[in-house]
Amino acid sequence: MKGKVDFIVLARYMQILSPNFISKYPNQIINIHHSFLPAFVGANPYARAFNRGVKLIGATAHYVTNDLDEGPIIEQDILRVNHRYAAEDLKVAGRHVERSVLAQAVSWHVEDKVIVHGNKTIVF
Repeated sequence: MKGKVDFIVLARYMQILSPNFISKYPNQIINIHHSFLPAFVGANPYARAFNRGVKLIGATAHYVTNDLDEGPIIEQDILRVNHRYAAEDLKVAGRHVERSVLAQAVSWHVEDKVIVHGNKTIVF
């Protein structure tokens, strides 16, 4: 199967991959998540962020490693928010940022514009 997979995208995939699986696809698995980690881990991060009065929301796309959500970062972006944003508004805006960050990361990956150097990336 390894020869048939170009890359894997984990979008809203809330399971931990086994080290054996990850080792078969080094720098070929891309994950996306909101920027509230590690402050708001678990369910309802946007509601909890709203309750704390966050001023920035964003997203991070990175390669998956055995260290949960600590792989080399491919792309990130943020959006400034204020008191006018309800919790649902934060969720909608956050998902928009997540989509654009993921699309950019995937684009750079398939265009061979990303080089992994240690736990960092160089993007051309």
